[in-house]
Amino acid sequence: MRAPKIAMLLVGLALCAGQTFARPSQPQYSADGLYNLANSYARAGKPGLAVLNYERAALLAPDDPDINANLEYVRASAHVATEPRGRFARIAQAASPRLAAWAGVLGIALVGLGMLARRTTRRFQWMRIGGIVIGAALIALTASNAMLLWPRMHEAVILINQTPVRVSPVPMGETAFVLPEAETVTIAAEHEDFALIRTRRGLSGWVARANLGAVVPRAGG
Repeated sequence: MRAPKIAMLLVGLALCAGQTFARPSQPQYSADGLYNLANSYARAGKPGLAVLNYERAALLAPDDPDINANLEYVRASAHVATEPRGRFARIAQAASPRLAAWAGVLGIALVGLGMLARRTTRRFQWMRIGGIVIGAALIALTASNAMLLWPRMHEAVILINQTPVRVSPVPMGETAFVLPEAETVTIAAEHEDFALIRTRRGLSGWVARANLGAVVPRAGG
């Protein structure tokens, strides 16, 4: 009895996930909407907000040449050096998170249905086993994509030019160095109104969170 209960749980999770991903996104929060918003910020002379929205658009449409070209152009115009991403990061960039999520939903459904149908006739056993194998492969693909995208979930863009990076998370803390607008950093930790960031050159320090824009927006933010 335990296996059918597990299978029903998997199917339920698949249905819930399908409903979540099937919800219509906000009109602005789409690749096209973010791309147009980034263009408007670029024309207004706000490279930080432009880069932030190009980065967000690139997550939704990683293969769009216009998004990637404009992103590189704005960075170059802001004199922000862009270090090439590693091989695994490039693989993650080429995969759409939305498609990977749907693959995981389909994989859960196939595994769940295969477990529910374990008492089928021998004639259909190969179909059940094949469905389980394919479903497991899709789940593994989704998990791999999530692991590759995990570092990007902690990236943020500097929104204010000459943003001070302090040695301690206090407003009057000593400034270790400053960062230019539109530079991308990694958030390592947070403390009240400050975030501990790490640059691509390996430098670290505390930055006021108001000066940062997370590439992956948080719920309610």
